[in-house]
Amino acid sequence: MGTKGCTDLMMLLHRTSHALETELTARLAEIGLTPRARCVLSTALDAELTQTEIADRVGIDKTTMVVTMDSLESAGHAERKPSPTDRRARVVVVTESGRATVAKADALYEEVVAGVLGSLPDDERKGLVGGLTRLVEGRLGTPVPCEKPPRKRAVRHVVG
Repeated sequence: MGTKGCTDLMMLLHRTSHALETELTARLAEIGLTPRARCVLSTALDAELTQTEIADRVGIDKTTMVVTMDSLESAGHAERKPSPTDRRARVVVVTESGRATVAKADALYEEVVAGVLGSLPDDERKGLVGGLTRLVEGRLGTPVPCEKPPRKRAVRHVVG
């Protein structure tokens, strides 16, 4: 069966992801943060992770991570400090300013996500989040080999 008459799952996911990311971008801009920066700060909180470890966890490339960290450092939200276990590595440390900002950002994030999920009936909300979680942890958890893969996007924290 072709795509006529059936739902185009990729486009539904793309459109909803884009709309959610746009809303989050607008809301987080109110406090001078981007969704990517929020994700990096949230991941770095009390974790003693290197830039590379954070980039791997949030699903961004090394160059994007460096640019994001440069921005977070310039804003006074995070610092790169020598790792206590590896002299060659630097861990990301969230500053007090960064902690206050990530707390505001997380509250805005929760508000937006609650509004989005709240627009669905309870059983559909749980089914959607549960199903997407199972797909990301299972069948869609590892990308297939592809000669020209689409651009990798940052992973967003999911509220359940």
